Amino acid sequence: MGSNMAENHPIAFRFALQAKERGATLIHVDPRFTRTSALCDIYAPLRPGSDIAFLGGIINYILEHDLWFKEYALAFTNLSTIIDERFQDASELDGFFSGWDEESRSYKYDSWQYQGEVVPASLAEHYVNTTESFADKTKRMEKGPPPRDPTLQHPHCVYQILRRHYAAYTPEMVERTTGCPREVFVKIAEALARNSGRERTGTICYAVGWTHHTTGVQMIRAAAMIQGLLGNVGRPGGGILALRGHASIQGSTDIPTLYNMLPTYLPQPNAFKPHKTLKDYLQHERTPTGWWHNFPKYAVSLLKAWYGDGARADKEFGYGWLPRIVGDHSQLPMTLAMRDGVIRGMFMLGQNPAVGGHNAGLVQRGLAELDWLVVRDMTETETASFWYAGRPVRDGEIHPRDIRTEVFLMPASLAAEKAGSVTNTHRLLQWHDKVVSGPGDSRSETWFIFHLGRRLKQLYSASKNPKDAGLLALTWDYPTEGEEEEPSADSVLKEMNGYTWPERRQIESFQQLKDDGTTACGGWLYCGVYPNEGDNRARARHPDGPEGPGTHLGWAWAWPANRRNMYNRASADEQGRPWSERKRLMSWDPARDEWVGPDVVDFEPKKPPGYQPDWGENPTGMEALGGDCPFIMIADGKASLFTPSGLKDAPLPAHYEPVESPIKNPFYGRQSSPVAKVWNRPDNRLHEPADPRFPYALTTYRLTEHHSGGIPTRTVPVTAELQPEAFAEISPELAEQLGIRNLDWVTVATLRGEVEVKALVTERVRPFRLDGETVHEVGLVWHFGWKGFAQGDIANILSAVVGDPNTSIHEGKAFTCSLRRGRREAAR
Repeated sequence: MGSNMAENHPIAFRFALQAKERGATLIHVDPRFTRTSALCDIYAPLRPGSDIAFLGGIINYILEHDLWFKEYALAFTNLSTIIDERFQDASELDGFFSGWDEESRSYKYDSWQYQGEVVPASLAEHYVNTTESFADKTKRMEKGPPPRDPTLQHPHCVYQILRRHYAAYTPEMVERTTGCPREVFVKIAEALARNSGRERTGTICYAVGWTHHTTGVQMIRAAAMIQGLLGNVGRPGGGILALRGHASIQGSTDIPTLYNMLPTYLPQPNAFKPHKTLKDYLQHERTPTGWWHNFPKYAVSLLKAWYGDGARADKEFGYGWLPRIVGDHSQLPMTLAMRDGVIRGMFMLGQNPAVGGHNAGLVQRGLAELDWLVVRDMTETETASFWYAGRPVRDGEIHPRDIRTEVFLMPASLAAEKAGSVTNTHRLLQWHDKVVSGPGDSRSETWFIFHLGRRLKQLYSASKNPKDAGLLALTWDYPTEGEEEEPSADSVLKEMNGYTWPERRQIESFQQLKDDGTTACGGWLYCGVYPNEGDNRARARHPDGPEGPGTHLGWAWAWPANRRNMYNRASADEQGRPWSERKRLMSWDPARDEWVGPDVVDFEPKKPPGYQPDWGENPTGMEALGGDCPFIMIADGKASLFTPSGLKDAPLPAHYEPVESPIKNPFYGRQSSPVAKVWNRPDNRLHEPADPRFPYALTTYRLTEHHSGGIPTRTVPVTAELQPEAFAEISPELAEQLGIRNLDWVTVATLRGEVEVKALVTERVRPFRLDGETVHEVGLVWHFGWKGFAQGDIANILSAVVGDPNTSIHEGKAFTCSLRRGRREAAR
């Protein structure tokens, strides 16, 4: 679900096809019948944006038919945990959960907590929003574990809450909401349930198709809940595989280009949270129990890596130099801030928001409000050329002479023209060497950022202003190589791995990191990739042979700790015995008093399965988790089927319609997510639910033949000719209704704008029958722009600036449109 794996992740899909050859069942659930669908055993059509109705239906089917893996779920999830008796779910409050505050348009999470406790978020990213002091209430589990009812009879245990919440998600409601025939849905639910238990596991794969929704996080949560109920987490062949769009998108999340995180998932300090001092920051973000109790070691070691000798204990290790978040600084509000003149200048490194940004016309108008814009790319992009060829310019809305933005176009190197590591879907860091120098003045991003930083340090070297102290303290001492003075990517990876200070002796594992300033580490999860001088394990290329074991520990290096299967303690039962010999991975060896197996155990290696905390000693950190608690990044060590903290929209996934939908929500009176990020303004106008002017469900997608925004492929003749122009897929039924023939020009429109493309009339797109009504779908490719050999209108002219409340990721896979035969008027 959420992926066209065969076309967009063909290398990974090879392994899925190999599994099919050995008897595995492949299922594809998608709005379009794609090449992935053609290679799967079961295909289920799904209206864009209705995924949670489908997944919720599977949860309901598993519970009501008693198909869940009881031994696993009772032992390793919070299914038996008792929730605060004040909690009410969306089925009781017509689409809202308890704690809704109409004035702030947000939730308070008090009633979502475990009975008598407040549970900190497992990933220290979101500050728990309660009516009382967070700091006073999160010293949890000091007197014992959360209250549980292993009989599952308590009306407020998670099991009973799930049954009530998903009772309405019947096969009939799934069909009515998603358009998937109920018999196909039941066939899929039964296939998933059969493929669970001691002897079998199943994997769920998703990609950006799930993240690009206002309920994207909850879609992934629903998949995780299914896997928890079926015992498919931490075991061979199980889990949820997040398919990444290109070589290092995972790496850009780990060592982030994200506004709200420091490297390897540490929270960025926030001006509106109790983060004033380092002590405050560490106290409030550190979870009392579980592995995140080590948070101070990782945060202080990061500061030491950045500021070196300047990071002293008496100066809070340089914590005061870190910028504070003062709001949502993601791409969506930045788009509006450009347009409103708040942002005066911007760097675009390998990004092309004039094509990839949502409400692309608004993006281009925003670029015209900047004082300066630096674009680094392999060729001139739409973002670099917006000032003379953009949609507002071509439509006569703006004249180039009136655009004051000074654009600097700087040539960037391609992957083969620079050295470094890439991190893939499987969290593997793999090293690549420089093959050839780029043409002309092409330079790597490493070169650009390093020399920019060096010049800035030199420019401010005499400054006595306290605000410049952080810049001057940066350990900007990477060695350079060759005439171009290319900074050593190898030395950057060594810093990410970490070393002792001041000796700079490489550290072998994150267990060695300290919070006293004696260790420096640029990203704790990467610790171990460069454990000794000259030992870059991202270079490792030693696969397992045909005889196995298949974990390939000698091929590259996977974070964390070269572990290939996360939470693999769950591959054994409560007593540490494999669930089955066929699915053996990690197990407890009583003779050796340690966990053994072909992977690196994701647990304390010497903690026996029978260990239980001594609550009289007030245990903290990992001491507070028993030997039967495999999910060590979560405060109670159990997989969260119910999530009491860390999410802004709900503790359980509920079906909400996209912000723009062709139908009313069949489940609740509440139409869309009440906390979705919505900017309703004149240049970002939104459609009302079931607006007859925009009756069609619109989704966007990519093609095998074009890469991301299309610049690497549209500008190369041999790849551009593979898909030479933009198109919209429509069903034969809709084509007949509107008098459209194959390859006719059609205009697709929303309140944000219009695009003209060629029509591809195909049975791959089918009408949906929803509650007795027919809803048609339009599928639109989004790679195209005005540059290169393959050109076409920009699909994101049509989309809106709306986003998921947790991630701020845009909703670009489900909105509504109109469609007519012919070209748009402005293009004639």
